[in-house]
Amino acid sequence: MRPARPYPFREPSALELEPEYTDLLAHEPLSRVSLPHGGDAWLAVRHADVRAVLSDPRFSRAALLDRDVPRTSPRRLTDPTLHTVDPPEHTRLRRLVATAFSPRRVAELTTHAQRVADGLLDRVEAQGPPADLIADLAVPLPVAVICQMLGVPVADRERFAAWIDVALATTAYPADEIHAAFTRLNDYIAALVADRRRTPTDDLLGALVEARDTGGRLSEEELVALGVTLLYAGLETTTSELGNGIHTLLTHPEQLAALRADPSTLDRAVDELLRFNPLVTSAGFTRVALADVELGGVTIRAGDAVMVHLDVANRDPRVFPDPDHLDPTRAPNPHLAFGFGPHYCVAAQLAKAELRVGIGTLLDRLPTLTLAVDRESLTWRPGRMARGLHRLPVTW
Repeated sequence: MRPARPYPFREPSALELEPEYTDLLAHEPLSRVSLPHGGDAWLAVRHADVRAVLSDPRFSRAALLDRDVPRTSPRRLTDPTLHTVDPPEHTRLRRLVATAFSPRRVAELTTHAQRVADGLLDRVEAQGPPADLIADLAVPLPVAVICQMLGVPVADRERFAAWIDVALATTAYPADEIHAAFTRLNDYIAALVADRRRTPTDDLLGALVEARDTGGRLSEEELVALGVTLLYAGLETTTSELGNGIHTLLTHPEQLAALRADPSTLDRAVDELLRFNPLVTSAGFTRVALADVELGGVTIRAGDAVMVHLDVANRDPRVFPDPDHLDPTRAPNPHLAFGFGPHYCVAAQLAKAELRVGIGTLLDRLPTLTLAVDRESLTWRPGRMARGLHRLPVTW
């Protein structure tokens, strides 16, 4: 076995996976890596192994809580929420939020997203080219949807978006600023919870307050942590996926032309963009083995940390023919962009709906859309957990 490699390998470049992953996929699907915080871990990259780690109860997320485990961010996980607890606690919390993502509620939120997207693009067209599709679409559309669902005032967008940007950083900000940003997010949601107790509402935050106060189905700590998790997950990942997806289509003119010629393929195209575009800048979703486990020909010992890289698994040639080719009609497409197993993203269908609305409406409204600058001049936000552009200037 090779010695542990320093990890992450380097600062990511745009939407390109680092070349080391190709070698790992072919020759070393389970490797040892040395993290900036917490020591060494196993890194799983093959599709089958990643699925196994995400679905096997012997790999625990709760074992990370308030422990110095291997990770890229200086912040330890301390709050019990959807992505930091195991069943049955995870099952209980997931049930509390599941009604917010029912087919009926997703349909209502999709209608809201469509109204918002139409209004945003009305302004884009009225102002004329060039436009920045990060500031003019990719950020405000997910903000409007998550605020509508959770019950967070859109007027507070600049405040909570700034805190989220810092909180989800890896190296872009000092550790004390990252911790302080999470504290501010917790205090912000706690204040909204207090407002709901004075004036009940029918949004998700109001429902969680009722579940806490009348049913005792979650603790106060869990209530606030859930609110924070849903807020930053609904904003950061969807914003990044939307901006990255538009960028990828504009830089793949053949595939863009095919999608324009047959808009009925939009659903498949969204899934393929989720598979093709690496979102995270490094592996994550660390778990701790509760027992010895055989995985990919390697024995993971009890107490060992295991990290998975969903984006690399989405390029596994054992599952995806010609994995480095963007094929908007690819089917089947068992990508792992939303995870797998008990922690599969509860908001997956809503996120896909937002991407369909954002991309579909944009291509319908602006049929001659192109980049307004050279691709090489685009800049990417460094030191974050999610890959994303500073700006996406376009013309039409």
